[in-house]
Amino acid sequence: MQSQTSPQPDTRVKPLVALRAIRALFRNKEDTGQVFKVVEALKGDSILRNFERFKASETGSKILGDRRQLIDTLCNKDYLANLPENSYGKAYQDFLTSENLTAEGLVSASEEAPRWGSREADMALFTARLRDSHDLHHVLTGYGRNPVGELCTLTFGYPHTRNRGIGVLVLIGMFKIKKDMRDVPVFKIVRQAYRNGKKAAWLPGVDWEAMLPLPLEEVRRQLNILPPTEYQKIEKCLKCKEADYQSQHTGMPQPA
Repeated sequence: MQSQTSPQPDTRVKPLVALRAIRALFRNKEDTGQVFKVVEALKGDSILRNFERFKASETGSKILGDRRQLIDTLCNKDYLANLPENSYGKAYQDFLTSENLTAEGLVSASEEAPRWGSREADMALFTARLRDSHDLHHVLTGYGRNPVGELCTLTFGYPHTRNRGIGVLVLIGMFKIKKDMRDVPVFKIVRQAYRNGKKAAWLPGVDWEAMLPLPLEEVRRQLNILPPTEYQKIEKCLKCKEADYQSQHTGMPQPA
């Protein structure tokens, strides 16, 4: 009798695939699916390593055992609307409303990456949680959706996954923003985001569903999320620049 083995994710690094996706992204900054292609092409074994860590944790084991899909909670607007005013979940819903976003938006974009949803069931559930928690990260860290805020959100999360694709997107975005916004100290802001990310709790292993009813500041305290003081110094200035920047230059779409 032959034993059944679960298919393993493709850990090959594919620089040419990533390069084509990056070029496509520069041609159309709204083509969010290209971000997922870059992340997928350059991930190597980072997803597998993070999945094994998640699976070995008490929280991860329970989530996998319950077959819990984060997107189901994030799409439950009635549930989020009835959470306390100062809660993380209410802040998340307010963020989506103010930015005209939906929790489902990243799902459709991620489908452009060929292997994103084709892994073994537990692995697929884990990678879906990584994808679906992106806007939760925005709210948690305090970084907005302007180009610098998106870049810092990616940077904050990089120490948690060590995905080369995320690192490449950060480097490209950093130099692009520096070129287009010379008076914005983007290197200093990004450096703080990276340092704060290293000090925070491991975000891929967070029980997001359990955190949503809690006060946002309490969640930040529990996860050791430090305030983005360098970003906050120029946030108002960025809002003034954003309309002109978005109309003339390539920005940073939201990845997983």
